[in-house]
Amino acid sequence: MQNPPVLSRRLTLVLAGASGVAVANIYYNQPMLAEIARTFHASAHQTGYVATATQIGYAAGMPLFIPLGDFVERRRLVVCLLLAVSLALSGAALSPNLLTLVLTSFLIGATTVIAQVLIPLATELSIPEMQGRVIGTLMSGVLLGILLARTLSGFVAAHFGWRAMFWLAAGLALLFAMALRFALPRIPAHSGTSYRVLMHSIWRLAVELPKLRQVSAVAAMFLAAFSAFWTTLVFLLQTPPYHYGAQAAGIFGLVGAVGAGVAPLSGRLSDRHSPRFVIRIAIALMLASFALFWAFGFHLWALVLGVILLDAGAQAAQVANQSRVLTLKPAARNRVNTVYMICYFSGGSVGSLVGSAAWSKFQWTGVCSAGVGFMLIAMLILLARGPEPANLGESII
Repeated sequence: MQNPPVLSRRLTLVLAGASGVAVANIYYNQPMLAEIARTFHASAHQTGYVATATQIGYAAGMPLFIPLGDFVERRRLVVCLLLAVSLALSGAALSPNLLTLVLTSFLIGATTVIAQVLIPLATELSIPEMQGRVIGTLMSGVLLGILLARTLSGFVAAHFGWRAMFWLAAGLALLFAMALRFALPRIPAHSGTSYRVLMHSIWRLAVELPKLRQVSAVAAMFLAAFSAFWTTLVFLLQTPPYHYGAQAAGIFGLVGAVGAGVAPLSGRLSDRHSPRFVIRIAIALMLASFALFWAFGFHLWALVLGVILLDAGAQAAQVANQSRVLTLKPAARNRVNTVYMICYFSGGSVGSLVGSAAWSKFQWTGVCSAGVGFMLIAMLILLARGPEPANLGESII
């Protein structure tokens, strides 16, 4: 087989943009939840199922679609997934009731796993010395997609309604389907085995690689804390002293985009030192953010500073964690990434559910308590195993 082309700077940026546009589909709904609740006369807890269903769908879509990256040609897979998520987004825009929106949100999550195909592909196309930086660049695109999705959807929902945002997202998915059809090279599959055997191997990888289980569990706690905050922020901003709407919640996404600059730095630190070093810093940043939210959350300056720290910590952890898992089995990167991302977004769905329930029962204090609790669990999991081996390649059998 001919060696794949080396990843160029231009293609790296295209992949980062595509990853951001794809992952944004999971987060468009968060600043719009209050608007959706008014449309369907639902409670905050009921409307929270929209965000939860999207993340559960994302976790469910990964074992269905990401292993195909080791089984079929990647360019075709990515384009087909973008077309599928465009259809799901169109269905959300047409939803006549909350139940339909929850179901279509699940389909949006299940079909928007494109970034988790592109990240292992970019790792494969890059030279080993640059893999951390390449992952950092793509993760910058992912974080910008996550954060700017909230800014865009908050603005669109405030001025044109939440349905218009889903129509716009469907159009963006179609646009990138066409762009990636021409920008991506044709990369053959690694494996000639059957899809059934590949699916079985996912479970085997999870059993045989304890580091994969540990890293995945730590990452799940990070996204749980992250999602608990972002799912409930729009409800906080509607209470005194803020009295803000969906657009203001989206603007906080723009504030958090400052944290996207952490991704390339995290990649370099992971290459130079160790991913565990970066993760320890990320835990400290996340705990500091929730301490600010808890003590001064009703002061705008603390909310702004806390959002920057929260998103910087989440981004740094994701780059470091994914750098660890993508080196475990080079010939099975998509399947290793599947295990990791299933755990990661399962944590996100738990965080959304716990966050909305905590808000309903204990308001902002409950949300902050949940965030701190998730990060303390992450710290305990990280400390449960010994120090990182000096040479990761030699430690993997």
